[in-house]
Amino acid sequence: MYEDVLKKYAEDILNSETFKSTKGYIQHGNMSVQEHCINVAKTSLAIRDKFGIKCNIRDLVRGALLHDYFLYDWHKTDTIETHNLHGFFHPGTALKNAKKEYRLTKRQADIIKKHMWPLTVVPPMCREAWIVTTADKYCSLMETLYIHEGRARNKGKKKRSVKTA
Repeated sequence: MYEDVLKKYAEDILNSETFKSTKGYIQHGNMSVQEHCINVAKTSLAIRDKFGIKCNIRDLVRGALLHDYFLYDWHKTDTIETHNLHGFFHPGTALKNAKKEYRLTKRQADIIKKHMWPLTVVPPMCREAWIVTTADKYCSLMETLYIHEGRARNKGKKKRSVKTA
């Protein structure tokens, strides 16, 4: 349902080789970072629709897709941001990586930088960031509990569609 909206506002991100590379990193459970970010974008749109929240759809979608653009395997302890500190530091890394590749609006930067609130201490400053923060926590919980199953877990099985909020 939301695939057309993602394409409309973020086809460049979805087709980027760097974004595609996030398919190789596991996020929660067996969900790849790529699948997680797409789920967060779709869930953000669903939250917006469900509650009739007026916001900038382009910024919402692009910020959601780039919120975890940290580009490393956070499960490995040989990375600079170790497993235990990943939640605190990855928003800054994601923002730095996204800025290298895309021209971000203030809202998109706020989404990426603050999506881990309250770990980021400073709360989101726009409604788009609040929506993505909420969607990210919902998707993370569902993925951790294996309610939303990633491709890595379903090899050889027909992929079930992921339900959004």
